[in-house]
Amino acid sequence: MDADPNPAPPATAPVQPVQPFLHDLLVTVRAPSQVWSARDGQVHPEGVQGVYHADVRVLSEAVVRVDGALPEPVTAGDTGPGTFEVTSVLRMIDGPGADPTTMLRRRRTVNPGEVTEELEVSSGTDAPVAGRVTVHLASDLTRTEAVKQGLPTDPVPPERTPDGVRWSAEDGADVVVTAPGAEVETDDGGATLAWDVQVSPGQPATVSWSARSHVPGVVDAPSRPEPEWSVPDIEADDRRLPALVTRSLADLEGLRMSAGFAPTETFLAAGAPWFFTLFGRDSIWAARMLLPLGTDLARGTLRTLAARQGTASNPATSEQPGKILHEVRSQELKGEGGMSLPPLYYGTVDATSLWICLLHDAWRWGMAREDVEGLLPALDAALGWMRDHGDADGDGFLDYADSTGHGLSNQGWKDSGDSIQWKDGRLAEGPIALSEVQAYAHEAALGAADLLDAFGRPGSQEWRAWAATLKERFREKFWLHDDGGPYVAIALDRHGAPVDSVASNMGHLLGTGLLDPDEEKSVARRLVAPDMSSGYGLRTLSTTSDGYWPLGYHRGTVWTHDTAIAVLGLAKAGLGAEAGVLARGLLEAAPHYAYQLPELYGGNTVDDGPGPLPYPASCHPQAWSAASAIAILTAALGLDPGPDGGLTATPPTPSPVGALTVDGLRVGARRFRVRSTPGAAAEVEAIAD
Repeated sequence: MDADPNPAPPATAPVQPVQPFLHDLLVTVRAPSQVWSARDGQVHPEGVQGVYHADVRVLSEAVVRVDGALPEPVTAGDTGPGTFEVTSVLRMIDGPGADPTTMLRRRRTVNPGEVTEELEVSSGTDAPVAGRVTVHLASDLTRTEAVKQGLPTDPVPPERTPDGVRWSAEDGADVVVTAPGAEVETDDGGATLAWDVQVSPGQPATVSWSARSHVPGVVDAPSRPEPEWSVPDIEADDRRLPALVTRSLADLEGLRMSAGFAPTETFLAAGAPWFFTLFGRDSIWAARMLLPLGTDLARGTLRTLAARQGTASNPATSEQPGKILHEVRSQELKGEGGMSLPPLYYGTVDATSLWICLLHDAWRWGMAREDVEGLLPALDAALGWMRDHGDADGDGFLDYADSTGHGLSNQGWKDSGDSIQWKDGRLAEGPIALSEVQAYAHEAALGAADLLDAFGRPGSQEWRAWAATLKERFREKFWLHDDGGPYVAIALDRHGAPVDSVASNMGHLLGTGLLDPDEEKSVARRLVAPDMSSGYGLRTLSTTSDGYWPLGYHRGTVWTHDTAIAVLGLAKAGLGAEAGVLARGLLEAAPHYAYQLPELYGGNTVDDGPGPLPYPASCHPQAWSAASAIAILTAALGLDPGPDGGLTATPPTPSPVGALTVDGLRVGARRFRVRSTPGAAAEVEAIAD
């Protein structure tokens, strides 16, 4: 039989959606709004780029052209919290000669619920130049989670308004664009704003447009414009530290949010773009790290989470009496592998203990007595959860297991599906008792006992005994030994067997009281060994594990906050050399990210390539990553608040950063300046405001 002269083309497999990358994009944030653009400042209709409000992409395109051509960018970047500017040359309308003599400055300002852009055309030509400036806008009103999954979206047809254009959805999401003086043309794919401009030397032309958004939901702008923390003045031998603190505090200012159920309180959204809402664990850790700059953020975070503390047992949401929530969304969250989380989800094993730790630490850092007292009923409930619900299988350890089949399979901070694994790569089976969760619980029990004593409430001895029992039980079950020496297992599995991977989790044990000094030294040696310390920070998983990969989400990457927590613990344990190794690793990484340390980055070593590998989908800014700058500061000075509203400073030896002076530290209403010089005792001075 002769071959078909016109064979049918071979069938092609459907293209699978993939998560869009973030590492090469620019972001401007003022919660609950954010703008993601390419390096040229354009919001192209691709990937994650767009204007977002709450958890909806309200504009999927905002592309500027002049006479139909794209401007050529020469510089772009942030100019302050919530502001951005890109400068481009306009050779399509330029005069003769090699010098670019016509420019466009695109200035973007993001405020909660509003994005404004000014487009300024200027010229240095001999004669006036003219051009037509256009902005093409489109909207898909797509939920952030659909964008994250790389799912295809369809444009929403715009509606003309008397002074612009509008897009709206049946669920109430809405964006209204105004553009003074613009011609407006619309079609099903979007809207084009157009202005004809003419400029001469010294006589620029400026046009503008703005978008106001509304999305029904549970998060909103903070109730006050000023941040809840002081901004310290810093002088340091290592100039990377002041640069990191400055950038980090500016980023944190953009992550401030309030919840509809606690509208007068402020917390930090976990991170942009994917976790732009309240996350119990993340918001607690960020507030805890920022305590040396004031307690107002801690108070707002504690109150917000207490407002939705669990009151009943509900397997569908993982709610239990006294439990602190994991995350809040405006609607059900659907993800890969059949994951489906309710809008109010409690699937976290550590947030409740960490809430107690934050309350205790905020009290020590000077939170007003009446504010602490108002949270004591929530403390009682949280302790009740630790005692009555935290240990699902009765083995004496706090543990977790998803009972729904569509919740998070791992419910500690390493919550990806493959994060808890054996050295040979096998996944651990739940219920799982994480090592760091026992440390949080131990610290929480002791901190709660101190609070109960201070406020004349019963139960302190019960919780000290509970902590002592946990400490002994932990020592019996979690310690392992290999060729590198003793170390702490990442977890116990369903059979009570210690999962033998060498992982960063044990860094969270330091300074919690769960370990004795010799045990802390053993952990410290393992954390700074070459298999764990990359030179840019602490790897989540040892390079000796079969599952290690430098870009594995929890399998070998470096997480900024994870390293910072270990640095704090090492400094508290008096292990200055080891604290310095990891702190300097973060400072080594910081310039590679323009001092905006992301959620995570690659676990490659400093001699492997030009810098730390970007994790392409890493959030930035991320609350606990940015707050880690203050954790480094705290560790470097050895800060500890006193019971009388004072402050002590015992810098670890050797100093992680050399000489350091910080003015603007807070204990309650008191302000302090601390000066640390290697080889000399630190100087602490109370300063009048």
